[in-house]
Amino acid sequence: MSEAVQRESMEYDVVIVGGGPAGLSAAIRLKQLAAEQGREVSVCLLEKGSEIGAHILSGAVIDPIAINELIPDWKEKGAPLDTPVTDDRFYFLGEAGSIRLPNFAMPPLMSNHGNYIVSLSNVCKWLATQAEALGVEIYPGFAAADIVYGEKGEVLGVTTGDMGVAKDGHHKPEYTPGMNLLGKYTLFAEGARGSLTKRLLAKFNLQDGKDYPKFGIGVKELWELAPGKHKPGLVMHTFGWPLTNDTGGGTFMYHWGENLCSIGFVIHLNYSNPYISPFDEFQRMKHHPIVADYLEGGKRIVYGARAITEGGFQSVPKLVFPGGALVGCAAGFVNVPRIKGSHNAMKTGMMAAEAAFAALGDGRSHDTLDSYETAYETSHVYKDLKRVRNVKPLWSKLGLYVGIPLAALDMWTNQLFGFSFFGTLKHGKPDYATLKKAKDCKPIAYPKPDGKLSFDKLSSVFLSNTNHEEDQPVHLQLKDPSVPIRVNLPEYDEPAQRYCPAGVYEVVQEESGPRFQINAQNCVHCKTCDIKDPSQNINWVTPEGGGGPNYPNM
Repeated sequence: MSEAVQRESMEYDVVIVGGGPAGLSAAIRLKQLAAEQGREVSVCLLEKGSEIGAHILSGAVIDPIAINELIPDWKEKGAPLDTPVTDDRFYFLGEAGSIRLPNFAMPPLMSNHGNYIVSLSNVCKWLATQAEALGVEIYPGFAAADIVYGEKGEVLGVTTGDMGVAKDGHHKPEYTPGMNLLGKYTLFAEGARGSLTKRLLAKFNLQDGKDYPKFGIGVKELWELAPGKHKPGLVMHTFGWPLTNDTGGGTFMYHWGENLCSIGFVIHLNYSNPYISPFDEFQRMKHHPIVADYLEGGKRIVYGARAITEGGFQSVPKLVFPGGALVGCAAGFVNVPRIKGSHNAMKTGMMAAEAAFAALGDGRSHDTLDSYETAYETSHVYKDLKRVRNVKPLWSKLGLYVGIPLAALDMWTNQLFGFSFFGTLKHGKPDYATLKKAKDCKPIAYPKPDGKLSFDKLSSVFLSNTNHEEDQPVHLQLKDPSVPIRVNLPEYDEPAQRYCPAGVYEVVQEESGPRFQINAQNCVHCKTCDIKDPSQNINWVTPEGGGGPNYPNM
């Protein structure tokens, strides 16, 4: 941000960055506490999507433990949790067949009965109506692009992105400078690999003494199933084919609503073969008989992708710093084997709100909310993550056939006796450092899409409703523009052209040689490039507010 730009400022008690489950729960809890104690607390929430829910993508099967606490009468208030889980299935897949795992063999924490199949986007829209009814000021279409610091290095708030800046950096006639939104406390709820969160982790050394953050990528489609194929309340998870023993991940399929089916594929981003394409693995997975039988005759209506935090217990950073805190997937509270994080995101938002409210009541500001960290360490979130802490490391280190059985044993001992034979295992290395050289790996020949069950990237991006103003600075920044062709292409066959699920990155062959091309307008904001680039040369920053995907019912 240029210091010469004159910016207006607005001041609040609490500024919240991100309109997902964590940010909205924090906003609601702050206003609830203020109403209970007859106090005035001003709360502002920023959301970079064009509307609340626009960038929200999740499976999702939600554990109601947090919403029960936050809004006990959510059913009476019309919360869109209206498809309870009625059938819970786990399968191991081979290329042509499958084996159903008996539910009694699964640790009780893996059971989905009592949970609800939802569109998390719709849940967030509903939470936003609850927040606004309590007096929260919500500003969608405004991306938090920078952090405002005080003289002592404390966080004072954030700066929204400038609007109307051309690709070459000059100000267009409609140029509007961003504003400084200042809070006595600022809560960052940006989701996985947040662009500002990444800066905060580095500035305040929040990851010191913690394990590496780990991630997966979830690629998802929403289908309208043919009559007779819909099984309301069916939850199905698979692992195995099409992935190999040394690559973690699996399928989810959830039947909900009026003939709707959410189907997706998660791949752990610590995979080693640079020729893997998460998008194409998903497309060929849909041809497996156990999946194709449901999808045949149906219609694909929405597509999207998003990074998922997978580090869990070991990787949760220090949550607080002078002037603010991290909540939700900005810090990483996903329970990997359950593929659930929304309940933990909501609870951490609530705990941070309670800490901020108490501090405001004591006349404090811009200091460290240590009581939030303490609350986390005594919460069900901490317990939830601790008892599954070794699942991801065991799977990653020992592979599917050995790691998964040992992970199941570990979950059982944690469930029954509260201890692990393995202690707390380490993740080993960050995801960007796990790729092998292309010369040491075998290219993967993915089948061509048939246009019925499987599709290409560009037609998929069209269904994500992604839109960016073309004449704006590219938000996918290369630290060194020569690296993709000079380093990544010869060493890894430039994996960006495969790990990106939206066709953003291409290697274009020209007479003068290969050229690296960035199609930034295709970006669905999944953040995979920022995580997986082996040279750590790509820096994802926020584009102009309101840009990106717009996910209905995702």
